[in-house]
Amino acid sequence: MTGSLPLHATKKAIRALGIAESFRPSASKSTLAGVVMRTDLVVDGFVFGAATVGGDDATGSVLRMCRRLKRDDINLIILSGCIISRYNIIDLDELARRSGLPVVCLTYNETKGIEDAIRRNFREPEERIASYRKLGRRTAILLHTGYKAYVRTADISELDAKRVLDAFTLQGGMPEPTRVAKLLARARSTLPSRK
Repeated sequence: MTGSLPLHATKKAIRALGIAESFRPSASKSTLAGVVMRTDLVVDGFVFGAATVGGDDATGSVLRMCRRLKRDDINLIILSGCIISRYNIIDLDELARRSGLPVVCLTYNETKGIEDAIRRNFREPEERIASYRKLGRRTAILLHTGYKAYVRTADISELDAKRVLDAFTLQGGMPEPTRVAKLLARARSTLPSRK
C-alpha cells in the first residue's frame, strides 16, 4: 500500500477501506471483510480475511487484507472496532505505519473498559492489557446524523476523522464502508465450512 494518496478530508473523491468482523461463538476464527468505497458510495472492491478468536493476529490479518487488494488509491482505513475476535487487539499505530494509511477506528457504545474482562479470560493478561492501554482513550464525536461515535485515530486528526465519517454516514452512527463490510462478514461467516 505504499504510495497511497494523501488524505484531504474535504476532497470529494475519497476512497476508504472499511473493515468489520463476524464470528460464531464456537468458531476458532472470525471472518473479516473489507469493502473499498468511494464518498459517492460506489463500492469498487472487497476482500476477506480471518483472525484467531482470543488470539493476537488481528493487526497482521488486516495488513494482509490491505496488501491483497493491491490498490494505491485507498485514502484511509475505517475499522469497526479495534478489539475484535474476543480481545484480539488491532494496533492502530502499527497498522497506520505499515499500511501507509491513516486509520479511524470507531465503536458505538460508551463503556468503562475491558481490563477486568481480559483478566477474567486470560491466565497471563499483562501483555494484552498493555496492548489495550496503548490504544488510548476514545473520543466521542457527534456525527451529522445526530448519532455519537466513539473514535480512536492514527495519523489523522479528530476533525478530519469526523469529516470523513460524516461523508460516509447516511443514517445512524455507522459509516457505509463498515456497514457493508459487516453485512459481508456476517453472510460469509454463516456459509457452511468447506471440507
